[in-house]
This record gives sequence, structure tokens and C-alpha cells, in this order.
Amino acid sequence: MSIDLPSEKLLEMYKKMLEIRHFEQRVYYLFLEGLIPGTLHLYAGQEAVAVGVSSSLKKDDFIVSHHRPHGHFIAKGGEIKRLMAELFGKKTGCCKGRGGSMHVGDLSVGMPPAIAIVGANVPIAAGMALAFKTKGTSQVVACLFGDGAVNQGMWHEGVNLAAVWKLPVVLVCENNLYAASTHVSKVILTKNIADRACAYGIPGVVVDGNDVLAVYREVSRAAERARNGEGPMLVECLTYRHGGHSRGDPATYRPKEEVEEWLKKDPIPRFREELIKMGILTAKQAEEIEKNVEAEIEEAVKFAKESPFPEPEMGTRDIYA
Repeated sequence: MSIDLPSEKLLEMYKKMLEIRHFEQRVYYLFLEGLIPGTLHLYAGQEAVAVGVSSSLKKDDFIVSHHRPHGHFIAKGGEIKRLMAELFGKKTGCCKGRGGSMHVGDLSVGMPPAIAIVGANVPIAAGMALAFKTKGTSQVVACLFGDGAVNQGMWHEGVNLAAVWKLPVVLVCENNLYAASTHVSKVILTKNIADRACAYGIPGVVVDGNDVLAVYREVSRAAERARNGEGPMLVECLTYRHGGHSRGDPATYRPKEEVEEWLKKDPIPRFREELIKMGILTAKQAEEIEKNVEAEIEEAVKFAKESPFPEPEMGTRDIYA
């Protein structure tokens, strides 16, 4: 499948990747300043996956996220200032300050609040896809999860159900090599996670998760297949988080040589150079886009700081009991 995308879309994909990176870099320091409660699971380094996936979907398609959701939210079109306010616990946040970092979402852009329990989003994605199939819509659900999720029972149950019922699900594994501090080679003996797809009678493919166009290509193919009633496909994206598992993790368990090698594969400068070679972007334009993104992030910080906290009585609203 060749990629023939308009220049405007390619530049928008590049901008989204920058927005994710600068957002994550900014909230890292805001957390250290004590302005963001709880913890953070940062997405820096994996931007090509989020943007490649969301860019390949239609506006009314959905994504189901996990405990590292900021990048997914931005890539799917969520408002950055509302995301920032949510991390601050403010009333103007995308979940009214109730979700925090691990539960951000916005149904209006096709992202329910993220599901932080590892592997639990897969059966939920299958349920959403069943609803779409029952209603007869052409919508698909892209379910994103890490390499650590594929050894959870919920993952196997959800994938099997989606496969048997041929549900419109795209299974996207963000394989950053580590489930918290455990290297994937210590818990999975197959060469690739995608090799497991054959056990469910569905196709599986491995893709360079730091190449946004490669991710776009394979997820587009998987989404088209799902839309045609052929069921799910497992897309394993090989990528690497730049920081630790969460903000309290210095990631000293990763070999220095490994980190250095993966940093050379940073998806953002890689895509920038590709766009320059294609004649779509100049170095000056790239600098201007980056300045605009930095200003956008600072505006979001200002918005979050100035927003009010929720009133105490908000704690009893929007509940089922």
C-alpha cells in the first residue's frame, strides 16, 4: 500500500508529534514543581505511533487508550489546554478534573477516558466494536496497549472474542521493550508479539514504530480490513519511551548503549528530515512550527493555572448510584 498524502496532512502529522513531545517535556517540569498531583506516565519517544494511528482513522472512529494516554489524546484531536487542566485537577479539564493523567479522554473526538488497568482496554474495545457492528456503522476501534498487556488474561479473551466475531478492531501494540522494568525477552519467547496473532486466526505484522508513515500505512490497511467485516489485525509497533515507566522511575535497568541507540531513532527529527527531503518542509518552516507549538503549550499552562478547582459537591455528580 503506497502513501499518497497531501502536504497539509503530512505537516499536520508533524505538528501533532511536536505537540506531544513539547507537552510531555513541559508537564515533566510542572510535576517536579509540585503543580501536578499524582504521577505521570510520559509518552515522549512514542509519538509516531499515536499520530500514525489516529491519522489513519476517520473522524468518527474511536481509540481506546491505556495508562500512558497524553499522546493518544493529542493525536486524536483533543484540546491541549483541557488536557493540561485535567492534569492540574481543574474543573475545566477534559474529565472535569476527576480523571487525572491516567484517565484522560473526550468522547467528542472519539476517545473515551483511558483505561489504566493493563490489558483491560482490549475487551472494552471489543465491546465497543460489537456495538458498531450491531448498529451497522462503518466505524472501527483502534485499541492501543503495551507489550506488558499481552500476557494478561483479559488481552487474550478480548482478542479471541474480536477474532471469532470478526469485530472491527485494530489491535495496536506499542512495544517499547519494557513492561515497567521487565524486558519483553524475559516474558515472551516468540520473536515478535505479532507472531501470536496466528493463534487467533488473524493477521499480525511488525512495523517500525518510530516511522510515522510506516505506522500510518499498516494501521490504514488494518482499519480498511476491519471496516470490510474481516475482523481484527494485530499491528506491533517497535518503539522506545525516552524516560522511565513513570515519573518516579529513573530507568537505570536499561543499558546505556541501548538508550543511546534508540535516541538516534527519535521519530521527530527523523520525520522532519524526511519532509525536508520531500520538499514539503524547510528548516525555517520547521523552526516556525516549533515556536508556535511552544507558545500553544505555554498558553495551555496559563489556562490550567488560572482555571478553578472543582467544587466539593462535584464529587457526587455523574455517578450511577
